[in-house]
Amino acid sequence: MMSPVQDLHLSLSDSCNQILTWQKDVKTSKYNVQDDKSRFEFVKRIQMMTGTAMAILPTSNGFTQGMILPTANGMVPLQSSSQSKAKTDKTQISSSSSTAAPPVNTGVKIPTCKFSLTETFLTSPADLFRVFVNQEMIQAFTHAPATVEGEKGGRFRLLGGNVLGEFVDLVRDQKIVMKWRYNNWPCEHYATVTLTLVDRSSETELRLDCRGVPDDDEDRTKDGWRRFYFEAIKQTFGYGARLF
Repeated sequence: MMSPVQDLHLSLSDSCNQILTWQKDVKTSKYNVQDDKSRFEFVKRIQMMTGTAMAILPTSNGFTQGMILPTANGMVPLQSSSQSKAKTDKTQISSSSSTAAPPVNTGVKIPTCKFSLTETFLTSPADLFRVFVNQEMIQAFTHAPATVEGEKGGRFRLLGGNVLGEFVDLVRDQKIVMKWRYNNWPCEHYATVTLTLVDRSSETELRLDCRGVPDDDEDRTKDGWRRFYFEAIKQTFGYGARLF
């Protein structure tokens, strides 16, 4: 029976293949290749038999890990599976990072203003509150189709789609906070409108605080609230005339 070294009296390429095949049985040979010293002695013998320069790096994770094998183009290290995986992962990370995500459209900043208006209505806070959140009542004083979800988070669409918004907060009979916009404002730009209702015995004082209105639309917005909300409500429901 031939010894392991005698079996390796082959050509250079056959020797390399034999090394890889022989590691299955190498634990039973007289060379304990699991320690670095024995592995060094083993490769040294191969060099003597084949006349080829080879190198081996210290390792404790297996026979061929860290070995440098000769090729037609020079010396190439034989990589372990973990080293190959790390190299592949690094390549994948580099590839993914080189493909940058498209920038998020954050919108265009525009100069805005804020203003306040105060109006008195001859009705209770409860009645006036209902006027601003009830679809039928809104259609009555705007004289136009409307879609209104009269709840927190509910959306509304008034005056043929010229006014859009969402109810941010509703405190029954006391306060209404809404996102509000004309449909020709920059996309997704809303003003914040807060309506505060104060009971004044036989009447209700309404204070409107509006912020985030585009500077060049301040006058139109003020006029719109006075004409299409305050005056229209008073005329439609009689909240502006005193009866003696």
